[in-house]
Amino acid sequence: MYIEMNSLLDFLNKSEKNYDIAKITAAYNYADSLHAGQFRLSGEPYISHPVAVARIVAELGLDTDSICAALLHDTVEDCADKTNLEILRKMFGTDVSMLVDGLTKIIQVQVADKEEAHIENIRKMLLAMNRDIRVIFIKLCDRLHNMRTLSAKKEDRQRAIALETMYIYAPLAHRLGIQKIKQELENLSLFYLDSVGYEEVHEAIDRKYGQSFTFIEEAKQILCEKLRENKIEFEIVGRIKSVYSLYRKMYSQNKAFDEIYDFYALRIIVETELECYTALGLVHEMFKSIPGRFKDYISTPKPNLYRSLHTTVIGHSGIPFEVQIRTRAMHEEAEYGIAAHWKYKTGEKAGTNIDEKLRWIAQLLESDENTRDPDEFIHSFKTDIFHDETFVFTPKGDVISLPQGSTAIDFAYAIHSAVGNKMVGAKINGVIVPIDKTPQNGDIIEILTSQSAKGPSRDWLKIVKTGQARSKIRQWFKKERRPENILVGRAEVEKELRKLARNISDAEMDEIISVIAKRVGINTADDFYNTLGFGGITLQRFIPKIKEEIDKRFADEELPATAEEEINKLKLQAYSKKVKASAGIIIDGERGCQVKFAKCCNPLPGDKIVGFITRGFGVSIHKSDCPNVIQSRNEENLARWVKAEWESDAASMQSGETYEAKIQIKAEDGIGVIAGISVALADMRVSITQINTQVNKAGDTIINVGVTCKSVSHYDSIVSRLRSVPKVLSVSRGYSN
Repeated sequence: MYIEMNSLLDFLNKSEKNYDIAKITAAYNYADSLHAGQFRLSGEPYISHPVAVARIVAELGLDTDSICAALLHDTVEDCADKTNLEILRKMFGTDVSMLVDGLTKIIQVQVADKEEAHIENIRKMLLAMNRDIRVIFIKLCDRLHNMRTLSAKKEDRQRAIALETMYIYAPLAHRLGIQKIKQELENLSLFYLDSVGYEEVHEAIDRKYGQSFTFIEEAKQILCEKLRENKIEFEIVGRIKSVYSLYRKMYSQNKAFDEIYDFYALRIIVETELECYTALGLVHEMFKSIPGRFKDYISTPKPNLYRSLHTTVIGHSGIPFEVQIRTRAMHEEAEYGIAAHWKYKTGEKAGTNIDEKLRWIAQLLESDENTRDPDEFIHSFKTDIFHDETFVFTPKGDVISLPQGSTAIDFAYAIHSAVGNKMVGAKINGVIVPIDKTPQNGDIIEILTSQSAKGPSRDWLKIVKTGQARSKIRQWFKKERRPENILVGRAEVEKELRKLARNISDAEMDEIISVIAKRVGINTADDFYNTLGFGGITLQRFIPKIKEEIDKRFADEELPATAEEEINKLKLQAYSKKVKASAGIIIDGERGCQVKFAKCCNPLPGDKIVGFITRGFGVSIHKSDCPNVIQSRNEENLARWVKAEWESDAASMQSGETYEAKIQIKAEDGIGVIAGISVALADMRVSITQINTQVNKAGDTIINVGVTCKSVSHYDSIVSRLRSVPKVLSVSRGYSN
């Protein structure tokens, strides 16, 4: 038996829980046999990982089935040729099988890209969480051990896994109140994402703690004496903030290390809630409190069940420190969150409000039902799960938690969808406010409704913060406005098709959209337009697919049998689309061909030029020395390059036609130079199309200017004038890095 398994069994035997040791041992033996011959990147036997995960699960206080699932969690995915969920169900029961299923990635997902596959796995995890919260407890333990052993992986994988941990798993641990795991995940992620920043903060902690160690011990001693005098049973411990917490305050809030008041903290653990408030009074009696730094999370708990009193005071040596006061039960909740409320040995949940506290999982899944867009799903996931809370009150005194930045509309939909749909106004603290007003902590919000209200506005989708509100608004439009949605969605698609410069009939458009719709599980083109119209999907994500389908259809119609015939046909298309003799371009002796000027080099009359025959857009005109011309003159594209020339520089000047040219100016500094450039160009009656500045490594100001001019000779006169502007060092054509 693997040595760490013996340690796990010793831990279980010494615990106060009634574990089924025989079942856990059987799960280990089965997992060990399946993983035989498999090794981790570190060189350790693979079984070391599930055993380590099972130990963390046991330390969370979870039950026998959770520990068995931890031992077996990789078997179905990594040993699919030897076992499956049905075998696990027969050997270890339905619960263990279900937990392993929730922990197993979706191996074969029929989706377009890896991002969608990743999101499908998150969706599966949420569904499993909704059925049994133990799934995410085990998953967090799995991720924690992976992070502890991440050094064995390559640097790019370290960063990718650390990013996912920071933005998905650490916030989930926070939302579930498991601070022990959350803090370690954050610190480990930071170590791999910004090792320099991590070390800077770590060293600053060591320096400051070493200088002030006696201070925290003195404060602890003073409080101990006072609490004993008042006959309060207590436990008191000192702590300092985690590396990540300090890093976030220093770099995100731009605070200096010495500006962080809660670097030091004392935690007082007492027996009863009443003693919490008594201890708070004694703390304020002994030390001067800092105004605005008191938080009562006992009367108003956080959504993750966290309860405690927080106050920041000034020590006798003038050093600020935080004091946290809580009962033992509150301390269990603070360390283990919702996990502390589950009694799996009886199969029942302790506490009457746990289902309510986990309602956010169901709400997130409900939001997901109304969108098929992975970007929208992730946005809702991050907003609803990883937010800082704002606590507001209903007129009846009920507390509602909203993500920071939420609006009165979000509040209305948090109360009930019917309230949001009938909303016509809002009051905050008795004063009528705009419905997009952002409430602050402690505000009392009253929603004004009317039975004659016509329902939500589409503009609300751009205003609301929460996925719950966005989902309920979409639900209303989906149910009540299908014909209107179809028109809105169709108009959006038509607008994009015009940008693609393709002349497509309505019937062809519907046929193309129908093909794309079926790829993402939408039945018809009208269903696609409807979903687009009520906001269930965003068109931006489908534009590449639409363009690909259109190009494919045009290619199928246009591609001749040979490459030579293809070029001839493209030439015929380009030369037959006669237009006004714009720009005076002659292509292979032909005048009036459809042309466009390449943005990469912006050719001007007088430049030596060459043409490239494009699909559907005529001939693209480049300067002969354009880097793209040099790179693209390969065997595959050689036949598409054709002779091109200007009629004459003089003819172009007489026509009054103008072209965009790019100029890069290097100057000593930007103060006054841009004004001088603008005056010089205005004197020459030259229009500016764009202008931006930056400073190079040498400290010079680089000014990129887009202007309109008539020819190369006109351009040369503009450059000559700009060189005379004070503080201008050089002027060159085009933009360069």
